[in-house]
Amino acid sequence: MSASGMNKISTRFTEHRLFKKLRHGVGKAIGDFGLIEKGDRIAVAVSGGKDSYTLLLVLDELRKRAPVPFELIAVNIDSGYPGYRTDVIEDFLQTNNFAYRMVPSEHYAIIQEKRRPGSSYCSICSRLKRGELYGVARTLGCNKLALGHHQDDFIETLLLNQFFVGSLKSMAASMLADNGIITVIRPLVYLAEEDIIAFSRLAELPVVCCCCPVCGSADMQRKRVKRLLSELQVDIPHIKNSMLKALSNVHPRHLLDSSLRRVAA
Repeated sequence: MSASGMNKISTRFTEHRLFKKLRHGVGKAIGDFGLIEKGDRIAVAVSGGKDSYTLLLVLDELRKRAPVPFELIAVNIDSGYPGYRTDVIEDFLQTNNFAYRMVPSEHYAIIQEKRRPGSSYCSICSRLKRGELYGVARTLGCNKLALGHHQDDFIETLLLNQFFVGSLKSMAASMLADNGIITVIRPLVYLAEEDIIAFSRLAELPVVCCCCPVCGSADMQRKRVKRLLSELQVDIPHIKNSMLKALSNVHPRHLLDSSLRRVAA
């Protein structure tokens, strides 16, 4: 079978109960947070990972069924890490008839030059990539940028900030970017990572590694939080749903931030 044939997403997957579950979750998020509106032109960040592929496929299926018109264009940022298989990603996008833009960059060289010894690869890489995505989205005439952060990402980020930063924050399902122009949306907020993994295997998505020098060993704190949540979930099966719900059920009067007390007054 050709590479193109292997990457073609069959309609039988879009009719599978797991895909329908994912589609329902994304549709609910769109409705709850007003993520997509009539006439939106949305840049979908596609890295070659399971989350971004799933995001693109689900949004495209919803686009076909949506009562209002909106456009999607996949955007891939190549950070320049040796061995990163942009050809696999591009083949997938072409074979499945997605509009797309492949963007090469010199991020790897910049990181090598600017990164302080012992500092995180991931933080500087993500900042560079996000800035590039904002710029490309504007160039393509997009008013929104869709990112593939799922339920587990929201929960883990909440705990990471509490445990290691001393801050009570996570992510927003929709927020205006720092440039004041692009709105960042995260339609996978209600989707569990385990369901995305299962769908990725079912559909045989052509997942590629980012090939950064610390791939697989970076972000050890997040891995610790993942393990903690997995252990807690054994005794508290609903813990992740409860924690996600907590992010939309905030009681400022019962927190210690003095600025919140002033606002309440």
